[in-house]
Amino acid sequence: MYQPGHVRIAIKAVGICGSDVHYLKHGRIGDFVVKEPMVIGHESSGVVHAVGEGVAQVKVGDAVALEPGVPCWHCTAAREGRYNLDPDIKFFATPPVHGSLATYVDHPVELCYKLPASMSLEEGAMCEPLSVGVHACRRACVSPGKTVAILGAGPIGLVALITAQAFGADQVVITDIRQSNLDFAQQHYQPVHTLCTKPSDTPTALAQAVQH
Repeated sequence: MYQPGHVRIAIKAVGICGSDVHYLKHGRIGDFVVKEPMVIGHESSGVVHAVGEGVAQVKVGDAVALEPGVPCWHCTAAREGRYNLDPDIKFFATPPVHGSLATYVDHPVELCYKLPASMSLEEGAMCEPLSVGVHACRRACVSPGKTVAILGAGPIGLVALITAQAFGADQVVITDIRQSNLDFAQQHYQPVHTLCTKPSDTPTALAQAVQH
């Protein structure tokens, strides 16, 4: 039997986040400690396999992306629409909650977002990391006329880069300690300014280099 308001998703694509790798290698992130075997994965998409009572938003066969955080919906943050700040949120692959790298996942329908026909399931799985860039650009009020500095050209830095460009930023500067990461950004995400930094660089010197 399926829970009312829930859907069973046949998982088709899952990204591997840095947090997944960190849990695998180190067994903890801050206060979140892996104390028993845990399924990883929180960047995911799939196809609706079955629906519970009261579900009308999606139907069997629909492709969806999954929001990995399930809030209580009762705290102040959740009621204000900032459910990511719910202190009791249950987030995929955050101990002791299992992740989505599984054959099937049961999930609240309101946290399953139907994908357009033009979007692949692999692209759908990337909606979660992309949302980090969107949230950052909204918080920073990125818009035409703005110059944006992004510290770090790893996967999340790159999604912040393409999001800032989509938001219309006039100039984007991205830094990293690895020149290869910056070369990748230059190759794939023009126009962008890059700056390779060193641990010995002072904050003042870095600020001046970014400004130039």
